[in-house]
Amino acid sequence: MTDKRSQLMISSRRGIGRRIKRDWDLYLLLLPGFVWYLMFMYKPMLGLATAFYDYNIFKGLEGSDFIGFDNFRVLFTGPDFLRTIKNTCMIALYQILVCFPVPIVLAIAISEMKNKFISRLTQTATFLPYFISIVVVCSIVINFLSPSTGLVNILLRRFGYEPIYFMVESRYFRAIYTIMTLWQTAGFNAVVYIAALMGIDPQLYEAAIVDGAGKWKRIVHITFPGILPTVVTMFILNIGKMVKVGYESILLLYQPVTYKVADVISTYSYRMGMENGNFGIATAAGLFEAVIALLLVTFANQLSRRLTENSIW
Repeated sequence: MTDKRSQLMISSRRGIGRRIKRDWDLYLLLLPGFVWYLMFMYKPMLGLATAFYDYNIFKGLEGSDFIGFDNFRVLFTGPDFLRTIKNTCMIALYQILVCFPVPIVLAIAISEMKNKFISRLTQTATFLPYFISIVVVCSIVINFLSPSTGLVNILLRRFGYEPIYFMVESRYFRAIYTIMTLWQTAGFNAVVYIAALMGIDPQLYEAAIVDGAGKWKRIVHITFPGILPTVVTMFILNIGKMVKVGYESILLLYQPVTYKVADVISTYSYRMGMENGNFGIATAAGLFEAVIALLLVTFANQLSRRLTENSIW
């Protein structure tokens, strides 16, 4: 048995060597991306050890005291922990309910347009905002909602209403953030579904038209089932990103008066590390966030496999 296993391992290695020798040019193209992934995705994971130390930036990890799970105890018992969990879940729920289905509807609408010029114009107009810097987008939003010079408040005054200080009113923050994210990402996310729509066999639509099916029935019985595997895959990926919720834009938009509805796990980690210098607690918060994301992806994948027979793995 040992000899057979050794022979199998040797033959497997030879097979890998032959494939590398045969497709060396493809592996060479893969190498830069592989190196980048190692340097910027896996190497920083070594810093996760900071979560278990009373980290001192001047002494480094070796000179800092090992304190075990004390940082996690401080994190979980802190006054901001439950608030950040609630805000993360609420903003993520807004993203799932609004920002996830709209690109699907947009992709189907673009593919069903008879006027190709209008179709291409709509796709381009919704696609371009994705390439605008998030700093610029947040600046546009802040200026747009300015109580003195913002277009929204100018219109409110024209109709006889008092100006609203949107950016300091906590009840408006989540809606503003969701609408901004939708505007910036809907067109880009729709591209994935448009590509999936192009893979549907046109003969299915022709047969449906012959049978007298209208546009709505064709969408329900052909279009949506045809892109369902893509929808499931994107849904699982979005579930994994729930706890991230685009903290860069939140950092640019929120203020201390809106912390109670806007402060999420990522922004809390940023404030603990960069503003307060508590790098151990900041790393503990980031590690907790990563574990939750992993659990959510695993749960969503298993649930999808049971309900739709489609999954990532």
